[in-house]
Amino acid sequence: MIGALATCLIIGALLLAALCVIVAIRNRPMGMVLLVGLGLLELALLAQAGIGIAKVIGGEHPHETATFIGYLAGTILIPPVAAFWALGERTRWGPAVAAVGCFAIPVMVGRLLQIWQGTP
Repeated sequence: MIGALATCLIIGALLLAALCVIVAIRNRPMGMVLLVGLGLLELALLAQAGIGIAKVIGGEHPHETATFIGYLAGTILIPPVAAFWALGERTRWGPAVAAVGCFAIPVMVGRLLQIWQGTP
């Protein structure tokens, strides 16, 4: 795992979550800015997953490889599902759903770092 990329993912996801909360408080539906933000977050998560899988294939193994791969797959699925759900909900709750998805990313990325470092 690359610590700098994980840190950027955590900060970016938290900033995007805050933006989603602001949009929800303003009683606005999901907009293009949030959608682009979720897309950029997804691209960064795909890069992280590619690096993580390449390191596992290259011989660097976390203590719990199956759990690590599961968390990588989970992080990749959250932004598209949140975007799809948020676009379908044309009320203030659309951005709120996206905010919940964005809040889940830092938790999962933090857990990925713990698994990689062998922290229980």
